[in-house]
Amino acid sequence: MTMTRRGFLSASAALASAPALLRGAAAAAPSREADIVVIGAGAAGIAAARRVMAANRKVIVVEAAGQAGGRCLTDTTTFEAPFDRGARWMHNPDINPLIKLARGAGLEITSAPAGQKIRIGRRNARPGEIEEFLAMLVRANHAIDDASRKLDVSCAAALPKDLGDWAGTAEFVLGASATGKDLKDLSTVDKARGQDRGSVFACRQGLGTLIAKLGETVPLALSTPASRIVWGSRDVAVETPAGRIAARAAVITLSTNALVSGNIKFAPDLPKRTLDAAARLSLGSYDHIALQMPGNPLGLARDEVVIEQSSSTRTALLLANIGGSSLCSIDVGGSFGRDLSAQGEQAMIAFAMEWLAKLFGSEVTKAVKKSSATRWNEAPFILGAMSAASPGGQPSRKILTEPLGSIFLAGEATHETLWGTVDGAWESGERAAEAALRKIGALAATEPAEAPARGHRARRAAPPRGY
Repeated sequence: MTMTRRGFLSASAALASAPALLRGAAAAAPSREADIVVIGAGAAGIAAARRVMAANRKVIVVEAAGQAGGRCLTDTTTFEAPFDRGARWMHNPDINPLIKLARGAGLEITSAPAGQKIRIGRRNARPGEIEEFLAMLVRANHAIDDASRKLDVSCAAALPKDLGDWAGTAEFVLGASATGKDLKDLSTVDKARGQDRGSVFACRQGLGTLIAKLGETVPLALSTPASRIVWGSRDVAVETPAGRIAARAAVITLSTNALVSGNIKFAPDLPKRTLDAAARLSLGSYDHIALQMPGNPLGLARDEVVIEQSSSTRTALLLANIGGSSLCSIDVGGSFGRDLSAQGEQAMIAFAMEWLAKLFGSEVTKAVKKSSATRWNEAPFILGAMSAASPGGQPSRKILTEPLGSIFLAGEATHETLWGTVDGAWESGERAAEAALRKIGALAATEPAEAPARGHRARRAAPPRGY
């Protein structure tokens, strides 16, 4: 069972008021011409730019926020330890290029311990209760898989009806915690096709640090939002406050929510088929509420995960002692997480304190010395967490990979099996870059446009690792 990756999402990327900065040219505006222009400096955008550079073609990346990384953003100033405000995990170490690249960049990759606990009130679940919960997850996953082979209904409609005291926990673990959406809003086919993400690895310096490091050699214009993209079959122009960039092709890595928001204008308009596909892959809600708790008052191990037996989805996931530090994260998602985030950071922190007190006693909250919460739904250039297909919406992922004249879409939402992961975002960026390079004649026509899709996951019964 895949209690997948979350790490896809994180704090607000603010639009800086400073002039655009182009790495490699101090205080310069972006180059006005390129072979390929890339919109967005997240994992997909950095991967696309590096692929174009490897083909010895000129590329420029424009990024609206004041830093690279997109939904991979490491906060190194708020706490004593790096805090990944968005994505925090990588998966599939045998085939994941990011892990090799991280080591090559001198960053430390660590595997996440398997420690996980289930709380029932203020006690840990007994072995028999854990087995009951895991057996229930197996049944639920089998039911979702079976339904996906017949008709793409909601995961909630496919769920067994006799989950008893574990119903709320199942809804949270399979829905909000894994995808940022409630099961009623989630496609059975999309969930069944998601690749296994059970092998979990982290970058000790932070996943955002890694993406930023990999972008250091890329011509990158920060604080340079694209306002309008003029495109056709032979070329493209991107309008920004720093000037107009002319290119032969563009790789666009906007999130699905940002794509349909209308904040960036297209001339001509994007096809309705494309916008409808993006809408069916809207971003779920997932946020981290970080608490600095010196002295390990919870008595938990490094990177240990705690969930609770809950009668509703008004619950959370705890990731304790991140990377061996005193930093803990209470993660909320789905419709409850969205509503909580809308109330503001203080309301989120108040919930985290209440939730911890319910499970560990009110005394533990006195150990909290510093706190912070992400609000990805309010991040103006992203507007949510990771993509998750609505019932009937899974084919939309392939629709988004269809070339549109001189523009090519990339990002985790365009990956059919690794959606919602940094791994999938990176691979999608490379694929889109190759398609763009082929479009401008920089790759042999016989060279495949896409790497083979990675295989489907094997289902396993285990509580979520957190994101």
